[in-house]
Amino acid sequence: MKTNDIVYIALFAALMAALGVFPPISIPALGGVPITAQSMGIMLAGGILGARRGALSIILFLVLVAVGLPLLSGGRGGLAAFAGPSAGFIYGWVICAFIIGLAIEAFWDRLNVFNVAATLTVAGIFLLYAIGIPWLAVVAGIPFEKAFFGSVAYIPGDAVKMVVATAVILTVKRSYPLINR
Repeated sequence: MKTNDIVYIALFAALMAALGVFPPISIPALGGVPITAQSMGIMLAGGILGARRGALSIILFLVLVAVGLPLLSGGRGGLAAFAGPSAGFIYGWVICAFIIGLAIEAFWDRLNVFNVAATLTVAGIFLLYAIGIPWLAVVAGIPFEKAFFGSVAYIPGDAVKMVVATAVILTVKRSYPLINR
């Protein structure tokens, strides 16, 4: 791994921390899983850095959270964050950043708005929900259907994050591509 790879990984871990500064919006009916800006960070990490570096940046961020730094939205940190109702989404961040990066790398030579938006929608929203919702249902002790239909409230915000991330990824690809193909 080169020095610039380490710098990019650290930079995107810091970006995830910065996105945690935005105040979370909690929906009590869903066991307190907050709406945060940090899910956009996984889209940006995978889409700009690629699969390996994107996933590593999220892993670094999660290690910092695990050691107790209050980097999650709302100032949460420590090992308890990995056992609560939102932990499934947190674990999903690494997987989603990796899958987003793989898809972006595959489409790199023909990257366009449609490819990026579709990738972020499938891997950054639907896959994340597929990982997080079952965890939420089990840990919060609510029926899966309630967790699933309650998560519909998050879709408009996630769609906005997907649009912003798509624009940023395409702009970075044109001006300063970090994925070498």
